Amino acid sequence: MTVAPHTDPIVETGAPAADQAIDHACATTRHATWHSEDDTDAFARQLAAQPGIGNAFITLHGDLGAGKTTLVRHLLRAMGVQGRIKSPTYAVVEPHETPGVAIWHFDFYRFDDPREWEDAGFRDIFANPGLKVAEWPEKAAALTPLADLAIHIEAIDDTERKVTLHAHTPAGCSLLQGLK
Repeated sequence: MTVAPHTDPIVETGAPAADQAIDHACATTRHATWHSEDDTDAFARQLAAQPGIGNAFITLHGDLGAGKTTLVRHLLRAMGVQGRIKSPTYAVVEPHETPGVAIWHFDFYRFDDPREWEDAGFRDIFANPGLKVAEWPEKAAALTPLADLAIHIEAIDDTERKVTLHAHTPAGCSLLQGLK
């Protein structure tokens, strides 16, 4: 995957575990370095162009300030979302819509108990088509479905990020395979 001319190449590693329901021909892990926010934007544009993105579940992992919400903003803009794209930190979820695609941006950072996911009625959202992107998914524990694609972002400094992408499903493998 090339996200910018100076970006390190993706390194594909790891065979899927035997108990995972994924295509064993798919490399399930890739690594990249984003040297600037422009690289984040370029990656988001590539991801938005994937045919399966409109019905994927993507989880975002990383410390505060790693760039999770920044990635979501670039992804939603690339998918055609207009207007203000705000962080759902206090609201927990922000719905968006583009022609033909419902998008749900979750931020579970403030969850104290994973059962809050169930109590909020999110099971219904996940039962319907659309893109679901979740920050801090570990706060909802095992109540969310298995992510198609998990993106781990580590801040190296003010601008550089190390990124690891893990595909957990056939849909996630398709997303990874479609990235350059």
